[in-house]
Amino acid sequence: MVSRAYFRNRWDDEHAARLDPLDRLVYRSNLLGQDWRITNTGGGNTSSKVIETDPLTREPVDVLWVKGSGGDLRTAGRANFASLYLDKLAALKSVYAQMEPRGPKTPAEDQMVGLYAHCTFNRNTRAPSIDTPLHAFVPYRHVDHTHPVACIALATAADGPALTRAVYGDEVAWLDWQRPGFELGLALQQVCETGATGAILGGHGLINWADDDKACYLRSLRLIALASDFLETRGASSYVFGGTRCGPLSEADRNRLLFALLPWLRGRLCVGGRMIATTDTAPAVMTFVNSVDAERLAGLGTSCPDHFLRTKIKPMLVAHDPSAGSLKGLKATIDAGLADYQRDYAGYYEAHKRRDSPAMRPSSPSVVLIPGVGMIAWGKTKSESRVTAEFYKAAIEVMRGAETVSTYTALSRQEAFDIEYWQLEEAKLRRMPPGKELSRRIVAVIGAGSGIGRAAAARLLREGAVVAAMDLKVGVAAAFAESTMKRVGMGIGVAGTGIAACGDVMSAACDITSRSSVSEALHQVVLAYGGLDHVVITAGLYVAGGADGGTSDAAWNAMYRVNVRGPFLVADEAAHIWEAQGLTGSMVVTTSVNAVVPKVSSIAYDTGKAAANHLVRELACRFAPLVRVNAVAPAAVLVGSSMFPRERVIASLTRYQLPYDETEDTPVLRDRLATFYARRTLTRAPVMPEDQAEAIFLLLGNRLSKTTGQVLTVDGGLPGAFLR
Repeated sequence: MVSRAYFRNRWDDEHAARLDPLDRLVYRSNLLGQDWRITNTGGGNTSSKVIETDPLTREPVDVLWVKGSGGDLRTAGRANFASLYLDKLAALKSVYAQMEPRGPKTPAEDQMVGLYAHCTFNRNTRAPSIDTPLHAFVPYRHVDHTHPVACIALATAADGPALTRAVYGDEVAWLDWQRPGFELGLALQQVCETGATGAILGGHGLINWADDDKACYLRSLRLIALASDFLETRGASSYVFGGTRCGPLSEADRNRLLFALLPWLRGRLCVGGRMIATTDTAPAVMTFVNSVDAERLAGLGTSCPDHFLRTKIKPMLVAHDPSAGSLKGLKATIDAGLADYQRDYAGYYEAHKRRDSPAMRPSSPSVVLIPGVGMIAWGKTKSESRVTAEFYKAAIEVMRGAETVSTYTALSRQEAFDIEYWQLEEAKLRRMPPGKELSRRIVAVIGAGSGIGRAAAARLLREGAVVAAMDLKVGVAAAFAESTMKRVGMGIGVAGTGIAACGDVMSAACDITSRSSVSEALHQVVLAYGGLDHVVITAGLYVAGGADGGTSDAAWNAMYRVNVRGPFLVADEAAHIWEAQGLTGSMVVTTSVNAVVPKVSSIAYDTGKAAANHLVRELACRFAPLVRVNAVAPAAVLVGSSMFPRERVIASLTRYQLPYDETEDTPVLRDRLATFYARRTLTRAPVMPEDQAEAIFLLLGNRLSKTTGQVLTVDGGLPGAFLR
């Protein structure tokens, strides 16, 4: 609540003038969704009432375009908005009036949601939100419903109605907490009759309206700014939650502790399915977790429904003294606290469940607060854990604002339960597509900057994994990560730019000949995602020898350091993480068919790959039964490979007496050599990076879950490499 930059008017009249009414709604929504202090990710909704042409009668009709179920204001596009006939929505009032009993928590209320689909305009497939009546029954053309931190602070304060009047006078009304739905829409219609331009929804957020879309946007900003200014003048930015109970650890000490703690904690929390972590050590978070009042406020839980649907009813605050506790003592404290939290959650469920409540969901916390360390949020994906962290950070700021001017209050436990276990929310969860095969899995791909590694990283991302793209040349790994995230629209983080910012793929430098480099790279993975499930090593080195097969001592040693010792160092460092987690995992090393095909020209490379094959078998024995270790053995993969520079390609063309011209481009020469290699195979097809990536995916996933210590050859069919 300190910075005012997010209140800046970003509306561009020239840009807006080029847009049709629906695109203007998208534009307005995206502007409002740019900052979590205005509305949280996935929360809030906006609407416009637009005159459209009926596709059947060709007559003009009034249509409500409103953000549908799911989606996010920041990233919403046209497809995220439901369209409904306004007159049909109005007709639902008479239907509702005939139902008994009526009210915000009655079967009648829930039944109305099923009727919204009957009001659909032009066969729009976007499901209408439960908030549709909040927009439909407001007699203004444009409505913004947001979750501003400053406004929710008023909405959760013990004397919220009086504070709302102090901030807004008669301009903004107060409505006591009411579950979103038909009844709340009718209540807002009555508020509009008083001449108010908006309402603070108790425990929930802000809604306001206007007959011009730009005016509605500017009103949203102004009303939020008024609430923020009110809190700031009373010292919200300097409020420290009753004072400091303990100090923070230094960044270096905190990161060392997190590296040791996160995999262990992940193993404890993955009872209902593996989770991905996001750590947040921002100053505001640290002020809260280190404060005197943290225990009291954290125990109350969050208030805004959008918050506790992500953060559960409350976080787990660890009773930890960072100045006195050892790692062993902290783990013991967490174990005891986790058992208490799970018993408490089970008791909460049993005390408030109803006859038709869904089964209890996993009882482990999704937010863990550790004094001196910070906040650790967990989710099924990196995106979900990042949003969970964002939500609880918003909740902290809400509590700060409310405590500055009043006393923070939360929803009653029964009301919170009825939201968390609402049948409509349960139905939404059941409609979600099942996770992909590698969903919830954290994979480190070493050698991801080019060739097989790059193809493997892309393949594993498509299967739902979060991927740490590592390479000796961190620039190429970073370029892969950035291009991937831009293409698929996920968040991105590059090592060194802030752990909490990373998305489903991150990049890191890794020299597998250096234990310290490997250790540092894996540290970054753990701090970014909370642990490690799988490791893929495609990094390798080939140094051409002389025509007689001679190889220098330096080249021999370099190839063995990369191709044999490198995978061992990675496995040895990853072992600490796997052991701490106690979860099953997998490792795949890229070797070569050269390991079993003797030749004169590459003795150091070939024997090194043979040693790597046996290393795989040794590691499989060492890590059983927790971690499977296998290898993929390709033949020459030229496309995209950093191991086939122009000089090596020309040398090979010369060796095989294939024609070439020095003026020809390198890709042309590579294709010629690849075609030659393909003709030597049984399938007569070039071996591509994607072929290796598919084999790597099979060995990591569930389909070959009983396979370990094996070498899977993907060479197009070379009889000389047949098993014997």
